[in-house]
Amino acid sequence: MAVILRGAEVVNAMKDKMTQEVEALKARGIQPQLAIVRVGARPDDLSYERGAMKRCESVGVKCTVFALPEGLGQAEFNEQVKAINDDKLIHGMLLFRPFPKQISEEVVKNIVAPAKDMDGMTPINVAKVFAGDADAIPPCTPEAVMEVLDHFKISVEGKRVVVIGRSMVVGKPLSMMLLKKHATLTICHTRTKDLEGVARGAEILIAAAGKAKMVTAAFVSPGATVIDVGINVDAAGNLCGDVDFEPVEKVAGYITPVPGGVGTVTSSLLAKHVIRAASQSV
Repeated sequence: MAVILRGAEVVNAMKDKMTQEVEALKARGIQPQLAIVRVGARPDDLSYERGAMKRCESVGVKCTVFALPEGLGQAEFNEQVKAINDDKLIHGMLLFRPFPKQISEEVVKNIVAPAKDMDGMTPINVAKVFAGDADAIPPCTPEAVMEVLDHFKISVEGKRVVVIGRSMVVGKPLSMMLLKKHATLTICHTRTKDLEGVARGAEILIAAAGKAKMVTAAFVSPGATVIDVGINVDAAGNLCGDVDFEPVEKVAGYITPVPGGVGTVTSSLLAKHVIRAASQSV
């Protein structure tokens, strides 16, 4: 049976340090503040919003929600983003995506101030991640993967690491972060030939394809570390990852659960980004 890598342990280790950093900023008259920008009221957005606010406020980061009507047009949305850019009391913003069809993400990502981009969506932050720039603000989810590996002292240096998934939200930026840590990397996706065989060669297997339980025990070599980034709902209506957890747990050496794994750490990375942005704002 695998050792289960629980996100709560990582979060608890991060919390004390972040609380101390916020207190130091407050002593200098700086209150770190995050703007959450939401169009409409999708249940998954509301769920993440509640979790993000709870996590941020637990370490002293103030959250302000900008709840915008679902029918809001591009021009009005742009003006709201620009107003947050100009507000010196707000240090970072999180924009819930996907946007409604009348709002273009391509337009928006070029309007958000890179210094306030807390989830790595702007072209400047994307370029910095791909260049390995230490000043980059990466997307929270891939950074959460790196935080989990680091906390449990699972080194990627020289290891055969397979990432299943090539999105700009997780797969591609995560791959760049792994390369920076000297992993020997293979990027796969649902069209990769002999995906099972390629995955089975990994010492560290990271599933980020967005397909429920696609990674079975046949994908995993005995003793491998398996990191599940997926958030899906199975046929029974239960939350699950990209990994078929129970059979894979019997083969792997280490595994993250869903829920309770990488996703738990993501909102802590959001708070960490806001604190960092606040410290750099003076």
